[in-house]
Amino acid sequence: MAKRADQYIRYLQAERGAARLYRSLAELTDGDRREALLELADIEDKHSAHWLRRLEELGVAPPPDDDSLGDDDVALLNRARQLSLDEVLPDLEAAEREAESVYDAEPDASPEMVADEHEHAKVLSRMRRSDTAAPKLNPDQVRDQLNSAEPWHRTDKSGSLRAAVFGVSDGLVSNTALVMGFAGSGISSTTVLFAGFAGLLAGAFSMGAGEYVSVSSQRDIFRREIAIEAAELKEKPQEEQRELELLYRAKGLSREAARDTAAQIMSDPDTALDTLAREELGLDPGALGSPIKVALSSFVAFAVGAIVPVIPYLFSSDTLALILSIIFAVIALLVVGGTVGRLSGLGITKSALRQLLVGGGAAAVTYIIGSFVGIGLG
Repeated sequence: MAKRADQYIRYLQAERGAARLYRSLAELTDGDRREALLELADIEDKHSAHWLRRLEELGVAPPPDDDSLGDDDVALLNRARQLSLDEVLPDLEAAEREAESVYDAEPDASPEMVADEHEHAKVLSRMRRSDTAAPKLNPDQVRDQLNSAEPWHRTDKSGSLRAAVFGVSDGLVSNTALVMGFAGSGISSTTVLFAGFAGLLAGAFSMGAGEYVSVSSQRDIFRREIAIEAAELKEKPQEEQRELELLYRAKGLSREAARDTAAQIMSDPDTALDTLAREELGLDPGALGSPIKVALSSFVAFAVGAIVPVIPYLFSSDTLALILSIIFAVIALLVVGGTVGRLSGLGITKSALRQLLVGGGAAAVTYIIGSFVGIGLG
């Protein structure tokens, strides 16, 4: 009899603890989820009442209900409070699945109790599915929304913006220097015009081809690394989860927090791969820009910058064309530099003057060299 009484007491304490935990968790939510958790707590109370009656039949006084939670339940409740109920639902479901057969071989449990225990895990599973049925947030969409709300943060994952800005700058500086060099030699305006267009086309094709090869190679490397990580995630999930735990601990999380965070991330294969690529490899899966898009941006941007010093030679010649070319180039250098300064946060004025100094200096040097060459050939 003593053995049965001890077993009844263990059942009673487990049911009491489960009821308290479900009611505590219900306070953290509302709606259908709250009602479901309270219903689970009521069922656990009915089970407790059953074991109280069994103890009474044996003439054994039941232990007092101290209305406290076990250490594991306290930790789970604290995690739910700190993070969310969603973070602990997988643990609750796993615990219920482990305990669902607890009364299967217990002759003193009622058939209703056996059915209840099997139903608990299903209730929690439906609760999780109802949560995952909501639209899943896409990390890239979240980052885009945050960047839209905070425009001072500027991101360019594809590299198109970088290629465009520096393409304009390269085209402007290099072709201005080329035009100034030819103009300084004293040759005809027609030759200067031809040289300007030759420099425009050569530079634009070179920039476009270079960017295409560069971005394509980067994409190939990224894809290979991510494919390897995906294979490791499939073959050795526990090892990958352990690596995530170590990474988060290195970032300052406690052992428990790192373990819980890694476990939650690993519960979703897509999220796990995205996180491992970022945290372990230092790669951004969303940064695989389009080689064609970047190449076209570079080609057009270089051509836009390179055409500026050539334009005056389309409708004038000799000294007037040279003066207008210098004026156009100075204005363009200031505009490009100011744009770079605004994007980078360096400051419009400072960046514009730096661009003018560098670009103007290169043009001046090539003009002087061209003058000497012209004199030598003269």
